[in-house]
Amino acid sequence: MSAVASEALARQRITSEQLPPAQPITDPNAPPPAPQETYAPPPPPPEAAPASSGMTPTYDTGRVQTYSADEMIRATSDFLGVTAESAGAAIEKVFKDKGQPTGYIAGEEGSGAFIAGLRYGRGLLYMKGRPTLEVFWQGPTIGWDWGGNASRVFTLCYDLQYPDAIFRRFPGVEGSAYLVGGLGVNYQKADEITLAPIRAGVGLRLGANVGYLGYSRQRRRLPF
Repeated sequence: MSAVASEALARQRITSEQLPPAQPITDPNAPPPAPQETYAPPPPPPEAAPASSGMTPTYDTGRVQTYSADEMIRATSDFLGVTAESAGAAIEKVFKDKGQPTGYIAGEEGSGAFIAGLRYGRGLLYMKGRPTLEVFWQGPTIGWDWGGNASRVFTLCYDLQYPDAIFRRFPGVEGSAYLVGGLGVNYQKADEITLAPIRAGVGLRLGANVGYLGYSRQRRRLPF
């Protein structure tokens, strides 16, 4: 290689070492680059509410479903063993006074009286969307009636929002005893809840009497 060529290569090497690093070619009219998104972790979930200790029972006290007149006529007729006409007359009387019930009790009872009397019964409480509940009832009566009877009882329940609310005393409503279609009907009321027992085989127990019925979870020997 000639001395001239060697000298030219050496100059080219020195020049390349002194040049700054290559820069990308950019368009001056191009828009600025979009900012890069940064990842942010999701927020932690909210803390769960403390669980109930279980010491205090809670109930669904929302508005419960009611029973229609047709439903109650069929159920009353089948359970009491009476004609649909007799059941319809009694149900029509109660519906006219109180409207549609939120539940009903189908059961049996025995009673007896000579001026003062006693009444004991047992049945099942039915409500739409609520569990079926066994109930007992007992109570004294006093008045101008006498005799004894065993009968089936179909009780319409009004403004009963949950089954356990039945467990209390229900005094009879004065002047509310009727004989409709061969069935005995009367009203009992405690606070906002009204019961309308419909009895078959009522015998002579629909006379003028006052008293109360106490509803309980278990049978009680003493009616007081």
